[in-house]
Amino acid sequence: MSDFLSSAYPWVKSIHIIAVISWMAGLLYLPRLFVNHVTAGPEAAVMLAGMEERLLRIIMRPASAVTLVFGGLLLATPGVVDWSQGWVHLKLLCVVGLFIIHGLMERWRSDFARGENKRPAKFFRMINEVPTLLMIVIVLMVVAKPF
Repeated sequence: MSDFLSSAYPWVKSIHIIAVISWMAGLLYLPRLFVNHVTAGPEAAVMLAGMEERLLRIIMRPASAVTLVFGGLLLATPGVVDWSQGWVHLKLLCVVGLFIIHGLMERWRSDFARGENKRPAKFFRMINEVPTLLMIVIVLMVVAKPF
């Protein structure tokens, strides 16, 4: 298996990066839809609820799953990760943070779908920054490997 992973490394890494980009696009866009949903009238709210549901179902859920599977394959590839370095642990902690924020967005979308959202637009504007900050830390850890 390790020989296969080593030879497939460029393909696995490419698919992982594509999935991460797709997932991040959703993580950055969904809170903006929530901001609009808070202030929308009834007709627009129905349209936004559909957009939110499709974004999660068609893009975010599959992309997060592919990110997880191919990221796991990268971690299992011999020589890719030196577990004695601290950067990989911080990176993985931030990845867990992305999955947590994704789960929260799933819950908030359900609240909107049931007409039970209690959060103001400002909350979703602030939440919109969380995936960005996590992504910045992840990229810095993977590229710079500062510690």
